[in-house]
Amino acid sequence: MKRILTFLAATVLLAGCATKPVTGPNLVFIGIDGLGSAYLDTLKMPVIRGLMAEGSYTLHKRSVLPSASAINWASMLNGLPTEIHGYTRWNTQTPDIPAPFVQENGLPVTLFTLYRQAHPEARMGTIYEWDGVKYTLDTLAFNDRIWTAEEVMDPAVTTERIVSYLKEVKPDVFYVHYDEPDHTGHKNGWATPEYAAKVEEMDAYVGQIIQALKDAGTYEHSIIVIASDHGGNGKSHGKATVQEMEAPFIIAGPGIRKGNEIKEFMMQYDVAPTIAKVLGLPIPDYWRGRPMPVSE
Repeated sequence: MKRILTFLAATVLLAGCATKPVTGPNLVFIGIDGLGSAYLDTLKMPVIRGLMAEGSYTLHKRSVLPSASAINWASMLNGLPTEIHGYTRWNTQTPDIPAPFVQENGLPVTLFTLYRQAHPEARMGTIYEWDGVKYTLDTLAFNDRIWTAEEVMDPAVTTERIVSYLKEVKPDVFYVHYDEPDHTGHKNGWATPEYAAKVEEMDAYVGQIIQALKDAGTYEHSIIVIASDHGGNGKSHGKATVQEMEAPFIIAGPGIRKGNEIKEFMMQYDVAPTIAKVLGLPIPDYWRGRPMPVSE
């Protein structure tokens, strides 16, 4: 608790130095690792299903290959397939294959890079559990970067920090990466009662995030995204099966179609351009993804 309070004090201090807020909707991107679409039909997920009813969604977003973490978070955020962005392993930190489209730091432009370029005054924060995801984000675009697993990897603790951060700082852009239910899938298996229980637990944490936005007075002008990188089969993922490759994409908020199931075939690298279009950001012509029809 002492460390959490210290973190909050530092956060409040930084918030006092923030410049004028950005005009337009906020972005709250909730990344849930290993949330496989094949296992969601019978689960109790009132919060996530509520966002689906209030926005646009697909449960058939397909991963790039191999269906592993860093590879797919990279594609989701930089609009490129594996063979172009060059992340080829689950824990790739810099492109294994030189990417042809990079910034000065040698990394591909991400959704967050575009937002920072368009809004240099924005307050942007990220809280993540799996350390490997930071290499796919362009962390230099963020003002605040918190790795919760430095202390303990516990989604309850992570959610406490998220709630405090959203209420105290009220960022223009926020990205969280939960390591669950991927961890439970590897330990117990994807099609198991333990996995189902963990997904339902994660749904409750999403509910706490939404309540924090309401308490902060930012919910009504927030674009909320829930997305995952892959599913699983047995106790693993990384291969070419539907169970491993299909994961949800949900987007809700002002200007988003309600109860709209996305019928177009969606790939992992369609996520970034879809969000970019909603936020009015320029979409690089070299991105391979295309915006899905989610706006009213």
